[in-house]
Amino acid sequence: MKEPIAVFQDYIARNSLKVTPQRMLIVDVFLKVGGHLTTEEVYERVKAVDPSVGQATVYRTMKLLCDSGLAKEVHFGDGVARYEQKYGSKHHDHLICERCGANIEVLDDDIERLQEELARRHGYVLTSHRMYLYGICASCRERR
Repeated sequence: MKEPIAVFQDYIARNSLKVTPQRMLIVDVFLKVGGHLTTEEVYERVKAVDPSVGQATVYRTMKLLCDSGLAKEVHFGDGVARYEQKYGSKHHDHLICERCGANIEVLDDDIERLQEELARRHGYVLTSHRMYLYGICASCRERR
């Protein structure tokens, strides 16, 4: 498996774009931080390293990261787009607290198997899916 940086650089070259220091800084910050980041969070971290990088550059680069297969956009029901690493990571689903926004990545082979069976029963071959389960986390329930 190629290193993520090489995947991004290959994507940029195939699309006749330029590998700029700003883009590479954004990619480096995104890959090092991990988790579920908004573009604003990526921007704040990048700006701490290089204040000359503009917010629009971060937005465009995050789109390029998604298009290259390194990142994917996720939505947790609060109207804010977040990005998580996709390349080299195992598929997972999310449990999301409706009160505090906490989220947990969930890997469950039984759920994956059931989804495949459901698709097959209806004549589908799954190419991808996203599952978000919403509820109230234990911490928020204790605060009531």
